[in-house]
Amino acid sequence: MGLFKKRLATGAAVLALGGFLAACDNGGDTTDNGADTTEETGDAVTAASITSDPAEVAASLSADGNWITALTADVTVEEEITVAGTFHDGGDEANDEYRKLALYEQDDDRNVTGEFTLTVPTLTVESPNFRIQNGTVDGDVYVDAEGFVLEEAVITGNLTFASEDIESSASINGDVQGETTVEE
Repeated sequence: MGLFKKRLATGAAVLALGGFLAACDNGGDTTDNGADTTEETGDAVTAASITSDPAEVAASLSADGNWITALTADVTVEEEITVAGTFHDGGDEANDEYRKLALYEQDDDRNVTGEFTLTVPTLTVESPNFRIQNGTVDGDVYVDAEGFVLEEAVITGNLTFASEDIESSASINGDVQGETTVEE
């Protein structure tokens, strides 16, 4: 592909993703305040991560990552991913603690137009109020933080909670194809 075509394709992708984020919500969750996807906090800028690169997905979900990670295609990560750190809706500390993995794309009217799969051996959740929205996590999910939400999404493997308190704080509005258990 020539340089012009690459730049044209990149530009189109950026515009499409900008539309995605402009329309991105959290599925009716009351923490959505219509916040912009970037927020300046001192010298740092917290932004959404929109990617199909496995290394960027893992980095975005780390403690040094972003409040929202949105996939743009199916992604396979060979190593376990740990979702760590405390983040806030819109990247603004004045907002509620909130973190989201968006495994879908949507139109301007917020209708889901496509879903993606994140393939990972284990996704370990240590961030409070972490939400997996639409799409599929192909692997196991281990939850060790309160407020976990599975919204219109599928987990093909097992879903394990670290304690009964963590399980009772979760909201499962999706499909777990493996076993759902509590470690304690």
